[in-house]
Amino acid sequence: MSGPLHGIRILDLTSMGMGPYATGVMADLGADVVKIESPLGDPVRNVGPMRHTGMGATFLHLNRNKRSVVLDLKHPQGVQALLTLARGSDALVYNVRPPAMARLGLDYASVAAVNPRIVYCGVYGFSQAGPYGEKPAYDDLIQGLTAIPSLEARLGGNPRYVPLALADQAVGFVAAYAVLAALVSRASTGQGQAVEVPMFESMAQFVLTCHLCGQTFDPPLGEAGFVRHLAPERRPFPTSDGFVCLVPYSDEQWFRFFDLIGRPDLRVDPRFSNLADRTRNIGQLYVIAADALGSRSTAEWTEALSKADIPAMPLHTLDSLLNDPHLAKTGFFQWVDHPTEGRIRTMEVPTHWSATPPQVRRQAPTIGQHSIEVFREAGLSDDAIAGLLADGVIHTRAQD
Repeated sequence: MSGPLHGIRILDLTSMGMGPYATGVMADLGADVVKIESPLGDPVRNVGPMRHTGMGATFLHLNRNKRSVVLDLKHPQGVQALLTLARGSDALVYNVRPPAMARLGLDYASVAAVNPRIVYCGVYGFSQAGPYGEKPAYDDLIQGLTAIPSLEARLGGNPRYVPLALADQAVGFVAAYAVLAALVSRASTGQGQAVEVPMFESMAQFVLTCHLCGQTFDPPLGEAGFVRHLAPERRPFPTSDGFVCLVPYSDEQWFRFFDLIGRPDLRVDPRFSNLADRTRNIGQLYVIAADALGSRSTAEWTEALSKADIPAMPLHTLDSLLNDPHLAKTGFFQWVDHPTEGRIRTMEVPTHWSATPPQVRRQAPTIGQHSIEVFREAGLSDDAIAGLLADGVIHTRAQD
């Protein structure tokens, strides 16, 4: 047994980032995730630096702890083969639009007909109940639709996307908890169900939880947008040799900070004496902080702030993050030998469990590496598997 989801099998019909991130979370927690790939493979196999074609760096991180089956779902036998796998699976996750699944004969009704206990989860751009339902969606589009670049513009710059796959990975978490919640429901009802996880609605909630603000009320009590997050001065503060990230929040933390920078008079300044007033005047407060922090080094400030129990940390770059002493002490980064890609850096499962600890059981698979193994487990004879191979319905690594 390895991980709390040991014994759960998930058919992963997703590709690119969002879906594989969701199934990757569940794979890391111990689920047996069977990644179904087309004969061309997941496109992200060829994204980023790589030693061998089809084994790009991003793919390696998104798809560890999974098994790869190449299955041609455009072939009628391929659809029947997938339904064979669905009979013994707990969940099926896909990220194409539902009409495409229906055209393949893999809509919820068809899959539930062979396994009424299955959790059938679609992760795609938009709820099918709205006018955007048929539109394609990618991370940048969803960031734009949920106003994330316009928040940057409100700070005085040009609209910019957050420089990471924020929507893909945030909605990937939503999909993971949706599947797991549906499995919990099944444990009490005995019944599977279809679950829709739309990117747009998920990210709209994600953004507006903080930023709906005055528009929460009828009539409105103000405009949308959380003041502190939209203060142009909210940024890492420059020190004499770098930057420090500083977030005093309570009255006591701010008062200790005022003492530390030699401004005890600010304790009684009506602009800063309580949380509500500080929030309204946060830009002015951040200017004062920035002026003070430039006088000493990052190391000096982080030590002094820590001693005063004021939340602060140095600003990392991507390179310095790899050498963070806390991550080194906890063993977060590991060097492992991948069966085909040689020595690679990988990251530990970030959660810790006292009774069912997850672990990295296998590294990301080559395309079709487990096709024969998975169909044998599903009960197909060697002759039946040989027939599917001969007809081009399934592929294995050995054929490539």
